[in-house]
Amino acid sequence: MASKFRRFMDSAADSTTLLGEGTRFVGQFSGRGHFVVCGEVEGDCEIEGSLTIAVDGSWNGTIRAENVVIAGQVHGEVQASGQLEVAASARVTGSLTGASIAIAEGAIIEGGVNVSGRSEPVGFSEKRSESD
Repeated sequence: MASKFRRFMDSAADSTTLLGEGTRFVGQFSGRGHFVVCGEVEGDCEIEGSLTIAVDGSWNGTIRAENVVIAGQVHGEVQASGQLEVAASARVTGSLTGASIAIAEGAIIEGGVNVSGRSEPVGFSEKRSESD
């Protein structure tokens, strides 16, 4: 399971809050730390830390977090004050904003991409296997 959450999960020092596969959350929440969504969320969030939407995860609403990794589906606005990574498996309908943005080859984005930092968006090809 850890292979789905490589980059930010590797550096997460605090405990991780997991919304497991098959779980549905409706409403608004805020928190501090690292959050991983393998289920379904409908609502808005304000997170002081990192959020990962796993391959099987989906989000419908506004996301505000320091760092965000999207490997699943997002319908809504994503605002990352730090890094925003969109994996090849991601499907996004809505706007993406981040100080630093990396978009994998194969990701589908229907909406705007806004870099709020000084760097241009970075494209990348996923080189790691699922077992990494």
